[in-house]
Amino acid sequence: MLMHTTPAAASATATAAAAASAMQGAGRSRAAEENQRAGQAIADMLKLVHDQLMPQRRLVRAGERIYQAGEAFSHLYVMNSGLFKLVNLSADGREQVVALKFRGDWMGFDGIASGLYACDAVAMDTGEVWVLRYDEVLAACANRPALLRVLHEAMSREIARDRDSLMSVCSLPADARVADFLRYWADSLAKRGLRTDQITLRMTRAEIGNYLGMTLETVSRALSRLARQELIRFTEKGRRDVHIPDVDALAAFVQHSLAPTPTVLQ
Repeated sequence: MLMHTTPAAASATATAAAAASAMQGAGRSRAAEENQRAGQAIADMLKLVHDQLMPQRRLVRAGERIYQAGEAFSHLYVMNSGLFKLVNLSADGREQVVALKFRGDWMGFDGIASGLYACDAVAMDTGEVWVLRYDEVLAACANRPALLRVLHEAMSREIARDRDSLMSVCSLPADARVADFLRYWADSLAKRGLRTDQITLRMTRAEIGNYLGMTLETVSRALSRLARQELIRFTEKGRRDVHIPDVDALAAFVQHSLAPTPTVLQ
């Protein structure tokens, strides 16, 4: 039996599709506005730090250490460009990547309590860090509330990111954990005004697994499954360039993985 679509039904379908498209467009517009505001906030923060503290500029190259675990704490560091990782040494002597830092992020807070840096800070590509003496930062904050607010906001973001990383490791399956990692990387770039449809991972599969608490093989299989679902694409075989057609689709995949599994009564 042939089903005929009436003009009214066709019109309703078209209206629903248009409404869905409009909602998606509005969502992307809001995300773009939020990223623009975040980018402006980072630029404003860097200008404030530069004008009020006159930091020492230090150019770094991939593999260069900014500070090392066990070194006496004396400075804080602000990322002006580049990408950095914080690395701990595990009990069995292996390096453990514990955090990633992008432009506008701060490093060195881990040394305040004990007077010693707790991890290594390593550049992952060419970049620039601003070096700030901690005692000078405190003195400046005493007379400049805006600077104190910036410092507290940086600490709060670090606490929130550590919490989110722990929740990801504890609650997400492997594929979603890798998807969330890629989403976080893309979102971090978007907030800094950089393209997110194609990103160059400055980490090997082994380093990604180290950061996410997974084996290299598990990371590789998760990336392959995400590619088969067309959530990501690899621009060249064996390269670290990853094409992300839709960051929102990655986020939706992660959220779906968080949804509780229906209980089947027997």
